Amino acid sequence: MKIRFGKWVVKHKTLIFVISLLLLIPSVFGFLGTRVNYDILSYLPGNIDTMKGQDILVNEFGTGAFSLVVTEGMTEKDVAKTKSDIEAVDQVAKVVWYNTVADLSIPMEVLPDDLYQKFNHGDTTLMMVIFKDTTSSDNTMDAIEEIRGIVKENCFVSGMSAVVTDTRNLVEKEVPMYVLIAAGLSLLVLMLTLDSFLVPVFFMLSIGMAIVYNLGSNIFQGEISYITQALTAVLQLGVTMDYSIFLWHSYEEQQIRFHGDKNRAMAHAISNSISAVFGSSVTTVAGFIALCFMSFTLGLDLGIVMAKGVILGVLCCVTVLPSMILIFDKAVEKSRHKALLPELKKIGPFVTKHYRIFAVLFIVLLVPALYGYTKTDVYYNLDATLPKDLDSIAANQKLEDNFNMNAVDMVLVRSSLDQKDVRKMTREIQQEQGVSWVLGLESLVGPAIPEEMIPEDLLSVVKTEDWELLLVGSEYKIASEEMGRQCENISSIIKKYDQEGMLVGEAPCTEDLIKITDQDFKTVSAVSIGVIFLIIMVVFKSVSLPAILVCVIELAIFINMGIPYYTGTALPFIASIVIGTIQLGATVDYAILMTTRYRKERDKGQNKKEAVQIALQTSAKSVLVSAFSFFAATIGVGVYSSVDMIGSLCMLMARGALISMAVVILILPSMLLIFDWLICRTTIGAPKINKKSKKMTQEVLK
Repeated sequence: MKIRFGKWVVKHKTLIFVISLLLLIPSVFGFLGTRVNYDILSYLPGNIDTMKGQDILVNEFGTGAFSLVVTEGMTEKDVAKTKSDIEAVDQVAKVVWYNTVADLSIPMEVLPDDLYQKFNHGDTTLMMVIFKDTTSSDNTMDAIEEIRGIVKENCFVSGMSAVVTDTRNLVEKEVPMYVLIAAGLSLLVLMLTLDSFLVPVFFMLSIGMAIVYNLGSNIFQGEISYITQALTAVLQLGVTMDYSIFLWHSYEEQQIRFHGDKNRAMAHAISNSISAVFGSSVTTVAGFIALCFMSFTLGLDLGIVMAKGVILGVLCCVTVLPSMILIFDKAVEKSRHKALLPELKKIGPFVTKHYRIFAVLFIVLLVPALYGYTKTDVYYNLDATLPKDLDSIAANQKLEDNFNMNAVDMVLVRSSLDQKDVRKMTREIQQEQGVSWVLGLESLVGPAIPEEMIPEDLLSVVKTEDWELLLVGSEYKIASEEMGRQCENISSIIKKYDQEGMLVGEAPCTEDLIKITDQDFKTVSAVSIGVIFLIIMVVFKSVSLPAILVCVIELAIFINMGIPYYTGTALPFIASIVIGTIQLGATVDYAILMTTRYRKERDKGQNKKEAVQIALQTSAKSVLVSAFSFFAATIGVGVYSSVDMIGSLCMLMARGALISMAVVILILPSMLLIFDWLICRTTIGAPKINKKSKKMTQEVLK
């Protein structure tokens, strides 16, 4: 079946190449038609209070977002004019300033101190812009851009919507560079390590097509996160490059076998690649599928797109790439050169001779790596992932400096709640440590004015038939321990007066994010290890081999994730959750490649030392090329990206590829030598155990 498929691809190579080019057209339209979501918090589960509250804000109050605009050194008339101009923006529902509740002819200074201080500090004035749509909607982001065009240089637009808008602008500018850097560095590595200058170009074209197909097919999901969009090309390039390398090496071997008959050689190379690439890709797909088990659905978003990308990468590897190599065979032959990567003939004897040292090294590294892994600091504040010179970050800093405010959250209570209870609740929240102010209906108009006399446009801002809204300003930074306690205490106060009441906003959403992703981290790790363990167990028909291979790669993950602790580096939360799964799924292939050859040599009758030496000797070059290619695809993006959410993840993947390469080449052979007797006993079809091998293992363990 596989050889027939290989022959079919060779026979129809031109047709396949033409179809692959034509498929790019709908894929490009699909890519352009897929919306990108820049709001990480929107991926929280919809059944928690904070997300339900967002729906209430949209459905009941006709808004899901607001921004605070800080003005400096402007006269009251200029501020009023600015307010009027902002209100004219199509997607702005309301702008609340002091002239919303008092005539401009009344001097601000005669207003009550608490109300005055809510809007003013020195020559700085604050107004609230309420939008018609949600925080990260295209309409809101466009409105932010329009407001920035209206306000002068001494005006600052703060809030989550402004941060999301800046994130969009930054990512849209950088993503094309991510692709160019990843492709350029990978191409350089391949040209130096392979024996042809042109073949790596075909690798890039084939994988590039798979990436375009993948991005285009995302239209069926409706939208993808900006993290997924930014990482898809880089990740897909890094994890699927192995398949192209394997096909090329197999093709060269088959040419020798068939005395230069390239069509037959390619047909058999495709047949061989299907088996090898399928086994390799299954573990990678499994790693990405594990992300789909996260409650925080950003994992589902990234997992589906990347699993799909790996499958498309495999399909292009066994169809599009062979077609291009055969069609442009003459050009390929002219581009031949001597590979610069040496054959590493001494690596096998060296590692097997010193296997005891590397076994001890495993134990020595494990303790500090595991300790650092469990102690690495993680941050959840989304502002911290962006450059400090962005407009939104500068505006948030102005808000903190002038108004001692780091966050503004919303309290939603039933409108049927007695106003006396609302006043009591407000006072309790106001007394909570770190609360700067609480702004509600009475704060705006005072308790003496009956609700019937309040203008409808003002009343609709804070009260509907079913719900009443209060705003809470906090001096604590989002995602800090102090903010966590404050959110918990305020929520308790709200529930005391109204069981259906809730605290909504960026800070409580972030607290939910911390709790949910902490559990997700454990779930994803367990699922990825379990699934990959089972896959390796089925592939090798062994219980011990999957345990050995997973342990070796997990050591690499512990080292990779432990380094930030010793360097004092804090990681963005998403990096800490997904990197282990990605590194395990993408680099366990190195271990599988070597172990497959070890098993093959043992089945041939070689003793364990010879089997390990041959396996290491024949696999080392492929592992090096694959790891260096993965490293090249990610390191450049990690250095270039100014979005820490993306940059940190790419740096971890780049470093992880090299660490996994090192442990597979140096430590895995030691494990295979030491546990050869156990492998033989727990693997179906393995050669009978050698008593001398068991005795040798027991001596080493002592």
